[in-house]
Amino acid sequence: MFVTPAYAQAAGGAGGITSFIPLILIFAIMYFLMIRPQQKKAKEHRAMVDALRKGDRIITAGGLMGKVTKVGPDNEVEVEIATGVKVKVVQQTIQTVLNKTEPAK
Repeated sequence: MFVTPAYAQAAGGAGGITSFIPLILIFAIMYFLMIRPQQKKAKEHRAMVDALRKGDRIITAGGLMGKVTKVGPDNEVEVEIATGVKVKVVQQTIQTVLNKTEPAK
């Protein structure tokens, strides 16, 4: 009527490492499909933002298009969005660099 503990145990002694193999495989797949590409994209964005110069045409994450007029301290960038209209934005909100200016020689 009742199952004794001897019958309830799994047969064989291979339950150690083999039970963790699917978990390890799932983590490896998640790393290569999700974590690694996100890290690569973040690294590329950081390099793009660090390479900003005066005269670059940019698009911010909010959709503003303009030309960089000043790259200041504390991760601030001054952007001219229209003639005589300048706004300060945080460098990390810059999404795309449209036209890259050549460095001064």
